[in-house]
Amino acid sequence: MLIKEFEIRWSDLDANRHLANTSYMSYAVHMRMSLLKKVGIGHATLNSRNIGPVVFDEHLYYFKEVLPDQNIQVSVALGGYSSDGMFFDFIHNYYAIDGTNLARLCVTGGWIDLKTRKLISLPKEILEKFEHAPKSDNFKLMTSSDTRKWGQKPEPLKKNT
Repeated sequence: MLIKEFEIRWSDLDANRHLANTSYMSYAVHMRMSLLKKVGIGHATLNSRNIGPVVFDEHLYYFKEVLPDQNIQVSVALGGYSSDGMFFDFIHNYYAIDGTNLARLCVTGGWIDLKTRKLISLPKEILEKFEHAPKSDNFKLMTSSDTRKWGQKPEPLKKNT
């Protein structure tokens, strides 16, 4: 697991003066990119292969408010990936400095070719690096069905006639 500390800034708050849901997401993106960089998959590597991550869903569980003037720690670990690297799950936890778990974010996604805009398997040399990323305690190998936790694609909107 990779952990970093963040200071809650005024711009991180919402109208209720606690940490805004968009700030949780922003910290998580920072942590995912930090994890990828740590295992040798930085922006230059992804850019050279025209590969980008795409998020299918994010589910945020709130346990306790995060208020101004706090520092928090945010973790990231791989919850799973498919054997070809096409799909991934990242697990983020948000902690008070005393270790209290404040929130958890589960992110499911995949990798796309930025030219064709289609899902792709990771090239072998990138997959080998990805496999060395820290894993959660409940890590699992994924299948495509693991990417549709919240149901199937909805029906299109029908126009009133």
